[in-house]
Amino acid sequence: MPERKPRRWVRRLWLTAAVLLLVTAGLWVGNSSVLWGTGEGRPSLLAHRGIAQTFPLDGVQADTCTATRIHPPDHGHVENTIVSMRAAFDAGADMVEFDVQVTSDGQLAVFHDSILECRTDGSGRVADHTLAELRRLDLGYGYTADNGATYPLRGKAVGLMPTAPEVIAAFPDRELLIDLKNDDPADGAKLADHLATLPASRLATISVYGGDNSVEAVRSRLPQIRATSKAIMKDCLIDYLAAGWTGHVPDSCRHTELHLPQRYGQYLWGWPDLFVDRMREADTRVILVAGDGDWSEGFDQPEDLATAPSGWYGWLWTNRTDVIAPLTR
Repeated sequence: MPERKPRRWVRRLWLTAAVLLLVTAGLWVGNSSVLWGTGEGRPSLLAHRGIAQTFPLDGVQADTCTATRIHPPDHGHVENTIVSMRAAFDAGADMVEFDVQVTSDGQLAVFHDSILECRTDGSGRVADHTLAELRRLDLGYGYTADNGATYPLRGKAVGLMPTAPEVIAAFPDRELLIDLKNDDPADGAKLADHLATLPASRLATISVYGGDNSVEAVRSRLPQIRATSKAIMKDCLIDYLAAGWTGHVPDSCRHTELHLPQRYGQYLWGWPDLFVDRMREADTRVILVAGDGDWSEGFDQPEDLATAPSGWYGWLWTNRTDVIAPLTR
């Protein structure tokens, strides 16, 4: 019997499969971190609120008072104070992050919570107090690791709440990241008023992030400043997912910061090294946040470093520069 010729649809199926295989191989080669990433350098460290007290994350919600569930302290620093920030820089931090809120008398106070009861011996909202009133508080008053049996930080941070201008002046040649805690355009405008008084060389070392509205108020006044928010990061990542396979970095990803939970980076073209290289060329920092990125989870213990990409040389978010810096040097 004569040999039967393959059906046309079978030949088309094989041709389609071959084309898809070649396309997939081409995408992998063009975006291979192994082939094209530089793989050089060490991680840069972002010290979250200076050197801070850490806490277990299980069960934490938006309204959880984390000061009442800290790990037993092995240092005496209270977050968001100049003392804790200086300790972070001395330990090896490359940049320090701190939180800013506007007081009732229009000052830029450095404090995380919107209310005072959790961490301090005060009460009410930060926004309802003057700076002078806030200066009298004990910032370590509410911290306990044993359900209130002891309060090891009480009395150690009385009067230590700084202002944003004071922090900027205290570290004149260091990189700083300012977190606008309230998503209010008025807060962004107040911060922009101060930043606008700084020379261009100093502005180049300061970044701002926070809510979409407050950050936009800063960017509209000072478009040259590095700024980011959820909306900015979302626009960048969507655009990059669409175009990054070509090696192109979209404009939405330029001169900004990306705070990326480690579990999601794997879906980005060129991850990890080539992606970091592309963003560096676009003047954008890639800051890796531990876990899902919830509740300021950082690379705080030696075992946390094992979860970062091998040879990572972007930025790492940490609450414990004193622990992590010696391991990354």
